Amino acid sequence: MSKSVLLAASLAASLAAAPAAIAGDWSLAIHGGAGVINRGDLSPEKDKAYRAGLDDALKAGSAVLEKGGSSLDAVEAAVKVLEDNPLFNAGKGAVFTADGKNELDASIMDGATLKAGAVAGVTRTKHPISLARAVMEKSPHVMLAREGADAFSLAQGLEQVDPSYFRTEERWKQLEAWRAKQKAALDPTHLYGTVGAVAIDAKGHLAAATSTGGMTGKKWGRVGDSPIIGAGTYAQDGVCAVSATGSGEYFIRTSAAHQVCARIAFAGQDLKTAGEATIKAIGDIGGDGGMITMNAKGEAAFPMNSSGMYRGWASAKGKGTAIYADEK
Repeated sequence: MSKSVLLAASLAASLAAAPAAIAGDWSLAIHGGAGVINRGDLSPEKDKAYRAGLDDALKAGSAVLEKGGSSLDAVEAAVKVLEDNPLFNAGKGAVFTADGKNELDASIMDGATLKAGAVAGVTRTKHPISLARAVMEKSPHVMLAREGADAFSLAQGLEQVDPSYFRTEERWKQLEAWRAKQKAALDPTHLYGTVGAVAIDAKGHLAAATSTGGMTGKKWGRVGDSPIIGAGTYAQDGVCAVSATGSGEYFIRTSAAHQVCARIAFAGQDLKTAGEATIKAIGDIGGDGGMITMNAKGEAAFPMNSSGMYRGWASAKGKGTAIYADEK
Protein backbone atom coordinates (compact mmCIF):
# COMPACT_ATOMS: atom_id res chain seq x y z
CA MET A 1 0.00 0.00 0.00
CA SER A 2 1.40 3.43 -0.94
CA LYS A 3 2.36 6.01 1.65
CA SER A 4 -0.31 8.44 0.38
CA VAL A 5 -3.01 5.80 0.78
CA LEU A 6 -1.85 5.05 4.32
CA LEU A 7 -1.91 8.75 5.23
CA ALA A 8 -5.39 9.15 3.78
CA ALA A 9 -6.60 6.11 5.71
CA SER A 10 -5.09 7.46 8.93
CA LEU A 11 -6.80 10.83 8.43
CA ALA A 12 -10.16 9.24 7.68
CA ALA A 13 -9.89 7.04 10.76
CA SER A 14 -9.05 9.96 13.05
CA LEU A 15 -11.95 12.06 11.74
CA ALA A 16 -14.40 9.17 12.10
CA ALA A 17 -13.32 8.43 15.66
CA ALA A 18 -13.23 12.04 16.86
CA PRO A 19 -16.79 12.64 18.10
CA ALA A 20 -16.48 9.87 20.69
CA ALA A 21 -13.21 11.24 22.05
CA ILE A 22 -14.35 13.07 25.15
CA ALA A 23 -17.94 12.01 25.84
CA GLY A 24 -19.65 15.34 26.45
CA ASP A 25 -16.92 17.45 28.06
CA TRP A 26 -15.56 20.70 26.63
CA SER A 27 -12.36 22.73 26.90
CA LEU A 28 -11.01 26.09 25.73
CA ALA A 29 -7.56 27.70 25.65
CA ILE A 30 -6.57 31.20 24.49
CA HIS A 31 -3.48 33.34 24.04
CA GLY A 32 -2.78 37.04 23.66
CA GLY A 33 0.79 36.98 22.36
CA ALA A 34 4.24 36.02 23.61
CA GLY A 35 7.35 38.01 24.50
CA VAL A 36 10.07 38.78 27.02
CA ILE A 37 7.79 38.88 30.03
CA ASN A 38 9.74 38.57 33.27
CA ARG A 39 8.24 39.00 36.70
CA GLY A 40 8.39 42.67 37.60
CA ASP A 41 8.24 43.89 33.99
CA LEU A 42 4.53 44.65 34.26
CA SER A 43 3.08 47.05 36.79
CA PRO A 44 0.45 45.49 39.08
CA GLU A 45 -2.18 47.48 37.19
CA LYS A 46 -1.03 46.27 33.77
CA ASP A 47 -0.78 42.67 35.00
CA LYS A 48 -4.34 42.90 36.29
CA ALA A 49 -5.59 44.46 33.05
CA TYR A 50 -4.08 41.73 30.86
CA ARG A 51 -5.54 38.99 33.04
CA ALA A 52 -8.94 40.68 32.98
CA GLY A 53 -8.80 40.84 29.18
CA LEU A 54 -7.96 37.16 28.98
CA ASP A 55 -10.73 36.35 31.43
CA ASP A 56 -13.28 38.25 29.33
CA ALA A 57 -12.30 36.18 26.28
CA LEU A 58 -12.56 32.95 28.29
CA LYS A 59 -16.03 33.91 29.45
CA ALA A 60 -17.18 34.56 25.89
CA GLY A 61 -15.88 31.24 24.58
CA SER A 62 -17.04 29.28 27.62
CA ALA A 63 -20.57 30.70 27.33
CA VAL A 64 -20.83 29.05 23.93
CA LEU A 65 -19.40 25.71 24.98
CA GLU A 66 -21.27 25.25 28.24
CA LYS A 67 -24.56 25.62 26.35
CA GLY A 68 -23.55 22.84 23.97
CA GLY A 69 -22.38 25.21 21.23
CA SER A 70 -19.72 24.39 18.67
CA SER A 71 -15.98 24.76 19.11
CA LEU A 72 -15.96 26.89 15.95
CA ASP A 73 -18.42 29.37 17.49
CA ALA A 74 -16.42 29.36 20.72
CA VAL A 75 -13.04 30.20 19.22
CA GLU A 76 -14.57 32.96 17.11
CA ALA A 77 -16.33 34.43 20.16
CA ALA A 78 -13.17 34.37 22.26
CA VAL A 79 -11.01 35.94 19.56
CA LYS A 80 -13.56 38.70 18.86
CA VAL A 81 -13.28 39.81 22.49
CA LEU A 82 -9.48 39.95 22.19
CA GLU A 83 -9.79 41.87 18.91
CA ASP A 84 -11.87 44.48 20.75
CA ASN A 85 -9.31 44.91 23.55
CA PRO A 86 -6.62 47.54 22.72
CA LEU A 87 -4.11 45.76 24.99
CA PHE A 88 -3.68 43.05 22.38
CA ASN A 89 -2.18 43.33 18.89
CA ALA A 90 -5.29 42.38 16.92
CA GLY A 91 -8.28 44.41 15.79
CA LYS A 92 -8.54 47.58 17.88
CA GLY A 93 -4.99 47.26 19.26
CA ALA A 94 -3.26 46.42 15.97
CA VAL A 95 0.22 47.80 15.37
CA PHE A 96 1.09 50.10 12.46
CA THR A 97 2.90 49.33 9.24
CA ALA A 98 5.85 51.44 8.08
CA ASP A 99 3.33 53.53 6.10
CA GLY A 100 1.29 54.27 9.22
CA LYS A 101 -1.58 51.93 8.42
CA ASN A 102 -3.21 49.00 10.18
CA GLU A 103 -3.25 45.76 8.18
CA LEU A 104 -4.96 42.85 9.87
CA ASP A 105 -4.59 39.09 9.37
CA ALA A 106 -6.71 36.22 10.70
CA SER A 107 -7.52 32.55 10.15
CA ILE A 108 -9.89 29.90 11.45
CA MET A 109 -10.11 26.13 10.96
CA ASP A 110 -12.80 23.53 11.62
CA GLY A 111 -11.31 20.25 12.79
CA ALA A 112 -14.43 18.28 11.90
CA THR A 113 -14.23 19.03 8.17
CA LEU A 114 -10.71 20.41 7.71
CA LYS A 115 -12.32 23.48 6.16
CA ALA A 116 -10.47 26.73 6.78
CA GLY A 117 -10.62 30.44 6.01
CA ALA A 118 -8.09 33.23 6.20
CA VAL A 119 -7.58 36.90 5.37
CA ALA A 120 -4.49 39.07 5.09
CA GLY A 121 -4.01 42.83 4.95
CA VAL A 122 -7.61 43.67 5.93
CA THR A 123 -8.21 47.37 6.66
CA ARG A 124 -11.90 47.95 7.36
CA THR A 125 -13.45 44.87 9.00
CA LYS A 126 -14.02 45.32 12.73
CA HIS A 127 -13.57 41.61 13.44
CA PRO A 128 -11.10 40.00 11.01
CA ILE A 129 -11.72 36.58 12.57
CA SER A 130 -15.36 36.75 11.46
CA LEU A 131 -14.23 37.63 7.94
CA ALA A 132 -11.91 34.60 7.94
CA ARG A 133 -14.88 32.44 8.89
CA ALA A 134 -16.95 33.98 6.10
CA VAL A 135 -14.22 33.08 3.61
CA MET A 136 -14.39 29.49 4.89
CA GLU A 137 -18.18 29.19 4.82
CA LYS A 138 -19.30 31.53 2.04
CA SER A 139 -16.60 31.32 -0.61
CA PRO A 140 -14.83 28.50 -2.48
CA HIS A 141 -11.47 29.80 -1.25
CA VAL A 142 -9.22 29.49 1.80
CA MET A 143 -7.45 32.87 1.77
CA LEU A 144 -8.33 36.34 0.52
CA ALA A 145 -6.00 39.34 0.77
CA ARG A 146 -6.00 43.11 0.90
CA GLU A 147 -8.50 44.95 -1.37
CA GLY A 148 -10.17 41.71 -2.37
CA ALA A 149 -10.71 40.68 1.23
CA ASP A 150 -12.09 44.13 2.07
CA ALA A 151 -14.50 43.93 -0.87
CA PHE A 152 -15.64 40.43 0.12
CA SER A 153 -16.23 41.65 3.69
CA LEU A 154 -18.45 44.46 2.46
CA ALA A 155 -20.36 42.08 0.19
CA GLN A 156 -20.98 39.73 3.13
CA GLY A 157 -22.43 42.52 5.26
CA LEU A 158 -19.84 42.26 8.02
CA GLU A 159 -19.42 45.23 10.34
CA GLN A 160 -17.22 47.88 8.74
CA VAL A 161 -15.26 50.64 10.47
CA ASP A 162 -13.19 53.57 9.32
CA PRO A 163 -9.49 52.61 9.37
CA SER A 164 -8.98 55.19 12.14
CA TYR A 165 -10.96 52.89 14.47
CA PHE A 166 -7.95 50.61 14.84
CA ARG A 167 -5.59 53.41 15.93
CA THR A 168 -4.42 53.54 19.54
CA GLU A 169 -1.97 56.09 20.88
CA GLU A 170 0.34 53.46 22.34
CA ARG A 171 0.72 51.69 18.99
CA TRP A 172 1.32 55.01 17.20
CA LYS A 173 4.10 55.86 19.64
CA GLN A 174 5.68 52.48 18.90
CA LEU A 175 5.66 53.32 15.19
CA GLU A 176 7.23 56.74 15.84
CA ALA A 177 9.99 55.09 17.87
CA TRP A 178 10.53 52.56 15.09
CA ARG A 179 10.76 55.31 12.52
CA ALA A 180 13.30 57.18 14.63
CA LYS A 181 15.51 54.17 15.22
CA GLN A 182 14.67 52.07 12.15
CA LYS A 183 14.16 49.02 14.29
CA ALA A 184 11.17 47.31 15.83
CA ALA A 185 10.36 49.45 18.85
CA LEU A 186 8.02 46.91 20.31
CA ASP A 187 7.18 46.63 23.96
CA PRO A 188 9.38 43.63 24.87
CA THR A 189 6.64 42.32 27.14
CA HIS A 190 4.42 41.95 24.07
CA LEU A 191 6.98 41.20 21.41
CA TYR A 192 4.90 38.83 19.30
CA GLY A 193 1.45 40.35 19.27
CA THR A 194 -1.13 37.81 18.17
CA VAL A 195 -4.30 36.46 19.73
CA GLY A 196 -5.81 33.03 19.33
CA ALA A 197 -8.06 30.30 20.67
CA VAL A 198 -8.44 26.53 20.46
CA ALA A 199 -11.40 24.53 21.72
CA ILE A 200 -13.13 21.18 21.81
CA ASP A 201 -16.91 21.01 22.18
CA ALA A 202 -19.25 18.49 23.76
CA LYS A 203 -19.41 16.55 20.50
CA GLY A 204 -15.63 16.13 20.40
CA HIS A 205 -15.01 18.58 17.57
CA LEU A 206 -11.86 20.71 17.60
CA ALA A 207 -11.36 24.22 16.18
CA ALA A 208 -8.63 26.86 16.13
CA ALA A 209 -8.54 30.59 15.37
CA THR A 210 -5.79 33.25 15.22
CA SER A 211 -5.83 37.02 14.62
CA THR A 212 -3.08 39.68 14.51
CA GLY A 213 -2.03 43.16 13.47
CA GLY A 214 1.39 41.81 12.50
CA MET A 215 4.69 43.58 13.20
CA THR A 216 5.34 47.25 13.94
CA GLY A 217 6.90 48.82 10.85
CA LYS A 218 6.16 45.91 8.50
CA LYS A 219 6.73 46.74 4.82
CA TRP A 220 5.75 45.58 1.35
CA GLY A 221 2.53 43.89 2.42
CA ARG A 222 4.35 41.48 4.72
CA VAL A 223 2.24 38.55 5.92
CA GLY A 224 3.27 36.37 8.85
CA ASP A 225 2.14 32.95 10.02
CA SER A 226 -1.19 33.92 11.59
CA PRO A 227 -3.35 33.65 8.45
CA ILE A 228 -1.46 30.68 7.02
CA ILE A 229 -3.16 27.35 7.65
CA GLY A 230 -0.59 24.86 8.94
CA ALA A 231 1.79 27.57 10.15
CA GLY A 232 -0.13 29.73 12.63
CA THR A 233 -3.40 27.80 12.80
CA TYR A 234 -4.44 24.16 12.45
CA ALA A 235 -7.19 21.85 13.73
CA GLN A 236 -8.01 18.22 13.04
CA ASP A 237 -10.58 16.19 14.92
CA GLY A 238 -9.14 13.25 16.77
CA VAL A 239 -5.64 14.79 16.75
CA CYS A 240 -5.14 18.38 17.90
CA ALA A 241 -5.84 22.10 17.50
CA VAL A 242 -3.11 24.78 17.50
CA SER A 243 -2.84 28.58 17.47
CA ALA A 244 0.64 30.09 17.37
CA THR A 245 2.26 33.38 18.33
CA GLY A 246 5.85 34.29 17.57
CA SER A 247 8.37 35.26 14.92
CA GLY A 248 6.09 34.36 12.06
CA GLU A 249 8.65 33.67 9.36
CA TYR A 250 10.09 30.83 11.47
CA PHE A 251 6.67 29.34 12.20
CA ILE A 252 5.98 29.36 8.45
CA ARG A 253 9.30 27.69 7.64
CA THR A 254 8.63 24.87 10.11
CA SER A 255 4.90 24.45 9.34
CA ALA A 256 4.60 24.80 13.11
CA ALA A 257 0.88 24.34 13.76
CA HIS A 258 0.58 21.35 11.45
CA GLN A 259 3.85 19.91 12.71
CA VAL A 260 2.39 19.53 16.21
CA CYS A 261 -0.58 17.58 14.85
CA ALA A 262 1.62 15.48 12.54
CA ARG A 263 3.86 14.50 15.45
CA ILE A 264 0.77 13.28 17.32
CA ALA A 265 -0.92 11.57 14.36
CA PHE A 266 2.07 9.94 12.71
CA ALA A 267 4.82 9.79 15.34
CA GLY A 268 2.58 8.85 18.25
CA GLN A 269 3.84 11.68 20.45
CA ASP A 270 1.73 13.07 23.27
CA LEU A 271 0.56 16.70 23.21
CA LYS A 272 3.29 18.05 25.49
CA THR A 273 6.12 16.26 23.67
CA ALA A 274 4.83 17.29 20.23
CA GLY A 275 4.51 20.93 21.19
CA GLU A 276 7.88 21.16 22.88
CA ALA A 277 9.63 19.40 19.99
CA THR A 278 8.06 21.81 17.52
CA ILE A 279 9.10 24.85 19.56
CA LYS A 280 12.62 23.41 19.71
CA ALA A 281 12.64 23.07 15.91
CA ILE A 282 11.63 26.73 15.66
CA GLY A 283 14.31 27.77 18.15
CA ASP A 284 16.96 25.75 16.35
CA ILE A 285 16.65 28.02 13.31
CA GLY A 286 16.43 31.23 15.33
CA GLY A 287 12.71 31.68 16.02
CA ASP A 288 10.92 32.60 19.23
CA GLY A 289 7.37 32.45 20.53
CA GLY A 290 4.79 30.02 21.78
CA MET A 291 1.63 28.07 20.99
CA ILE A 292 -1.59 26.98 22.57
CA THR A 293 -2.35 23.35 21.77
CA MET A 294 -5.21 20.99 22.57
CA ASN A 295 -5.65 17.28 21.95
CA ALA A 296 -8.70 15.11 21.35
CA LYS A 297 -9.16 14.63 25.10
CA GLY A 298 -9.48 18.37 25.66
CA GLU A 299 -6.10 18.58 27.36
CA ALA A 300 -4.26 21.87 26.76
CA ALA A 301 -0.55 22.65 26.66
CA PHE A 302 1.33 25.93 26.21
CA PRO A 303 4.83 25.29 24.81
CA MET A 304 7.04 28.36 24.44
CA ASN A 305 10.68 29.44 24.27
CA SER A 306 9.91 33.02 25.30
CA SER A 307 9.85 34.05 28.96
CA GLY A 308 6.14 34.58 28.88
CA MET A 309 2.88 34.31 26.95
CA TYR A 310 -0.48 35.84 27.80
CA ARG A 311 -2.73 32.79 28.04
CA GLY A 312 -5.78 31.26 29.66
CA TRP A 313 -7.80 28.06 29.81
CA ALA A 314 -11.29 26.98 30.81
CA SER A 315 -13.37 23.83 31.05
CA ALA A 316 -16.36 22.55 32.98
CA LYS A 317 -13.93 22.08 35.89
CA GLY A 318 -12.80 25.72 36.12
CA LYS A 319 -10.60 28.33 34.47
CA GLY A 320 -7.40 30.32 34.94
CA THR A 321 -4.96 32.73 33.35
CA ALA A 322 -1.18 33.04 33.27
CA ILE A 323 1.47 35.36 31.90
CA TYR A 324 4.92 34.18 32.93
CA ALA A 325 6.57 31.02 31.62
CA ASP A 326 6.97 29.55 35.11
CA GLU A 327 3.27 29.87 35.96
CA LYS A 328 1.47 26.54 35.97
